[in-house]
Amino acid sequence: MSSSVMIFDDDVDILEICTIILRGKGFRVITETSCENVIDKVETHKPQVILMDNKIPETGGIAATQLIKHTEHLRNIPVVFFSANTNVAQLSKEAKAEYYLQKPFDIAELEQLIEQITSTHA
Repeated sequence: MSSSVMIFDDDVDILEICTIILRGKGFRVITETSCENVIDKVETHKPQVILMDNKIPETGGIAATQLIKHTEHLRNIPVVFFSANTNVAQLSKEAKAEYYLQKPFDIAELEQLIEQITSTHA
């Protein structure tokens, strides 16, 4: 069974690009345009990795990631926090995400990071 990646971003272009890239590498991709009911969504799909945008409706990426990390049976799912904000490293730390990517990101960088995470957390 292939590893799954769940992407939360309200920018459909980013979702489409990430989906094409990651499916091309053999990952199953689930996309969401809002963080409404984030816990239910993550519980339903049980992804191996979550990519979380900073500015996403309803709660925002920081609060949504914190919710995931404070939920006992979900907290071990690695989260990649991504943002165009120049202090994405600090935002990811505040959110309790394990990884971060600065937007715009390099395609190879995304591929490498997701492959590294899924092989480490398999």
